[in-house]
Amino acid sequence: MIFASVGSMLPFDRFVRAVDEWAAANPGVPVFLQIGDGTYRPRHAESARILTHQDYIARLAQCRLFVAHAGIGSIVQALEIGKQILMLPRLARLGEHTTDHQLHTIERFRDTPGLRVAGDTDALKAEMSTLLAAPLSGGAALPPYAPPEMIAKIRDYLRAPR
Repeated sequence: MIFASVGSMLPFDRFVRAVDEWAAANPGVPVFLQIGDGTYRPRHAESARILTHQDYIARLAQCRLFVAHAGIGSIVQALEIGKQILMLPRLARLGEHTTDHQLHTIERFRDTPGLRVAGDTDALKAEMSTLLAAPLSGGAALPPYAPPEMIAKIRDYLRAPR
């Protein structure tokens, strides 16, 4: 199953339409889309506007491929469980976000094992097929907690006299 998510903040119809078009061309592959408040309603994939956190995590754990916007929450959740993720960043010039910070996010994570970025919707659809046929090696999962050294530094900072 492919699980695709636009996140919980803003609509992303360009993304939803592309994933739905891929689902139409690949009817044998189940696709579930979390679509948010966008205006485009998928016709070829199962969808919901919003999911409970529990349902979101269950779908993420069960999917063969996670496709998402380039939000840091989506990246971290995929990396925490070692799930391959394909991202399409939102673009400010298309009115999909107020800034292009998702482009900066993908630059920071571009070389992360298990993560792939599509530059446009055609590349997204092509990469979906590629990653189902030859999945990325996700590497070690990202730990869900900060390293003890970082926690100690924060603790020391907070305890320091001011």
